Amino acid sequence: MAARWLLLLLLGLVGGGSVFNVHGQVDNLGFISIDCGLPESAAGYIDNATKISYASDAVFTDAGTNHNLSAEYMSAPMGKSWYTVRSFTSAAGERNCYTLGSLVVGLKYLIRAKFKYGNYDGLNRPPIFDLHVGINYWQTVNISDADTPEIYEIITVVPDDYVQVCLVNTGAGTPFISSLDLRPLKNKLYPQADGSQGLVLVARANFGAGDTTLVRYPDDPHDRIWMPYNKPKWSVISTTRNVQNVDKDLFEAPSALMQTAITPINSSSPIDFTWDAQSTTNDPVPGYVCILYIAELQHLPNNVTRQFYVTLNGKLWYAETHGAYTPQYLYTNAIYNPKPDYASHQYNISLDATDNSTLPPIINAAEIYSVISTTRIATRAQEIPAISTIRDKYQVKKNWMGDPCMPNNFAWKGLRCSYAVSSPPIIIGLNLSSSGLSGNISSSFASLKGLQYLDLSGNNLTGSIPDALSQLSSLKLLDLTGNQLSGSIPSGLLRRTQDESLTLRYGNNTNLCSNGNSCQPPKKTSSSMVAVYVAIPIFLVLMVVLLAVLLLCMRRRKQGTTTNSVRPQNEAINNNGHTSLRLENRRFTYNELEAITNGFQRVVGRGGFGKVYDGFLEDGTQVAVKLRSESSNQGVQEFLAEAQTLAKIHHKNLVSLFGYCKEREYMALVYEYMSEGALDEHLRGRENSRRTLTWRQRLLIAMESAQGLEYLHKGCNPPLIHRDVKTSNILLNAKLEAKIADFGLLKAFNNDCDTHVSTARVIGTPGYLDPEYNATFQLTNKSDVFSFGVVLLEIVTGKPPLLNNPESMSIIHWTRQRLARGNIEDVVDTRMHDDHDVNGVWKVADTALKCTAQAAEQRPSMTEVVALLHECLELEAAHNHMNAGFYTAGSGGNADGYSGYDTGMSTDVSQSSSAFEMEYLGRVPTMSTGPAVR
Repeated sequence: MAARWLLLLLLGLVGGGSVFNVHGQVDNLGFISIDCGLPESAAGYIDNATKISYASDAVFTDAGTNHNLSAEYMSAPMGKSWYTVRSFTSAAGERNCYTLGSLVVGLKYLIRAKFKYGNYDGLNRPPIFDLHVGINYWQTVNISDADTPEIYEIITVVPDDYVQVCLVNTGAGTPFISSLDLRPLKNKLYPQADGSQGLVLVARANFGAGDTTLVRYPDDPHDRIWMPYNKPKWSVISTTRNVQNVDKDLFEAPSALMQTAITPINSSSPIDFTWDAQSTTNDPVPGYVCILYIAELQHLPNNVTRQFYVTLNGKLWYAETHGAYTPQYLYTNAIYNPKPDYASHQYNISLDATDNSTLPPIINAAEIYSVISTTRIATRAQEIPAISTIRDKYQVKKNWMGDPCMPNNFAWKGLRCSYAVSSPPIIIGLNLSSSGLSGNISSSFASLKGLQYLDLSGNNLTGSIPDALSQLSSLKLLDLTGNQLSGSIPSGLLRRTQDESLTLRYGNNTNLCSNGNSCQPPKKTSSSMVAVYVAIPIFLVLMVVLLAVLLLCMRRRKQGTTTNSVRPQNEAINNNGHTSLRLENRRFTYNELEAITNGFQRVVGRGGFGKVYDGFLEDGTQVAVKLRSESSNQGVQEFLAEAQTLAKIHHKNLVSLFGYCKEREYMALVYEYMSEGALDEHLRGRENSRRTLTWRQRLLIAMESAQGLEYLHKGCNPPLIHRDVKTSNILLNAKLEAKIADFGLLKAFNNDCDTHVSTARVIGTPGYLDPEYNATFQLTNKSDVFSFGVVLLEIVTGKPPLLNNPESMSIIHWTRQRLARGNIEDVVDTRMHDDHDVNGVWKVADTALKCTAQAAEQRPSMTEVVALLHECLELEAAHNHMNAGFYTAGSGGNADGYSGYDTGMSTDVSQSSSAFEMEYLGRVPTMSTGPAVR
């Protein structure tokens, strides 16, 4: 309790304020400072000590009610921002949000929320509720009593020009908030906070400071609050001289903080402190980042040394890679772990003098953060402004706050969303019936491209039905009944109703279709006229086809029969009406297959078609026999497709066919034996994998696989689309040469001028599916490119296409978000033991993310992919070894790394200076007054 009163006292020192009219959101420092509960009519004010301007929260949220703390809790020396709160009762909805705007996209921010209950409601029931930043859980706010202040902080990257801080009612009391701050940070600072994780403040301690000394803005330009922390067993060292930061400092500790330090009174004693891991339901195994700030404050003579080891839980930490540490005189160095530590339930850091040291260890300040994963995917970016415009236009009173679709259990009332693993959620249903809407129908509805159901019935909508609604190709139901609409129904909607792709309801609109026939679809042409209209074109088409056949026959006589076509010329209809094969390869009987495989004795693989058996031909050639099982969901057509394809196309990076069997119910393919199995077995580290692939081996496999796909796309006539590119369909022979396999889903273009092939249903493997193909049913060779991009990410990371971390997400989003931290080692398969050229790996990752761009036109062709992989192989020829470990801010370790990426930009990833802009929001535990010290 004493520590809490000290906190109030210290915060009270900066609490006074002069009146100031504050307009807008961001001040000239880039700060946002909100006094929650301050009436909208009240003038803003400037804090006397920090000179930071504070404003009412009225323009930042449209829910909640204002309250003052009870009188008995306002007597303490608090800052003005603690006197009022805004609360959100259950009537306001389960989730209520503050929107902080005018931000810089992709910039790193410190967000701070403060709470003091002060029995504002007279109930003496301190609540428990959750905090979210955007779509991500931040922290559970647990108010212990009416008088205890609570401060929560997170450092996070903001993906948009705004960020939302949301209070979530969990049924354990009414959420409230006292104040909310946002401070911009340079993107180089706190490199552990990036597009995939946020840093939650556990403790921020100023060692050696006086008990009433609080360091924050303007001494700290980033307005971090540094709390004094001391123990009787420590003696204080101080200086009035300026303490400088080293070059490329990643934390920028202020000089005022570093001018004091502590050292043990007993020179033989260490400095040590400890904290416990705080497991929660949302984060059962939390990771921690610790930053120690150290500067020598005494000018030491030549015969005096200060040198010490830093250990974590009894193991050498800093000394592990750099040796014992000697602080620099009047220069700040930071000792920190660049990656979170998950080592223990309890953490103990100790600074112990070496045997050669004549002085005990020293430390000036420390920060401890827990690391929060922020990999949830927000609603598709294009839809958020559209649905927000609809909300604002109609003043929708449905507690539409936060992200429209995420998290799933907080989706806006009346919205139905579609959640795909590998792509952002989209709005597919919108029910605004009887919602008091008035005015015309907003054109923003047409921006919800995935909309399937739109119910606007029972409102007071006026004007005409916009033709823009015809552009909603997925729309299945449009209900406009019971409004005041006028005019006619757009022809585009009428055509949709005629072909029965759309159900349109428009009754009880008095002025709609008042001319009697403007709501009727065009009449169908009579059958007699159809016969006339159709007969002549059919005759002409038949003549053209006949002429084309004659020309083709004449051409074949001149050119022979050589072709890469896989058209149905290899098929014939037998007497039973079934398709049979005409193939040049050997046709095996079922008995021959039994002999070849020694009675189907050894299974070497399994797939959707059936089991694959090891076998030997008469001449001793080893083969693989793929036998279709009766339970296979791949039928005769898939079998014929693969057999015909392998019989007619030949490339060194495609599996070769020796022959086939089609006898009664038995169907099998006999192809070359690939002794090293499928690529996925090597990447996943399965027990039956015989080796860990080196980076060069992976690059060669990627190159050879790409060449096989390039041949299908460019070397075949008509071009072929594989449709099921994945690591389990890339097989390796004894020399680890890669060949594409499994052509059962292969699709050919109808002619060389086709840009896509339309399919009746989406076929493929989850995690590899092109999102455009999944949405449009239009297949292109860029669909294979997307799948190959996933394969490249698997080659780099060693991870499967779909991850549970703990929530399901795609390897694409996992990689994109982790690359934001600027270190390729965060995604590289650790089993390669750093044996790779960093620039080459970056180039492959860059190529993979280009291949997996959402829009097909933004993806490279397979020919371009092959060229890029050639460049990567050249880089690997002269690869450099890189280490990852613990760094100090002045040690010369590159903690910034690669900080820029754009799927449409140059592949030169070795020199990038722009900030990585990613979809990312974060979360946070309680700020302590300091780490527990022993």
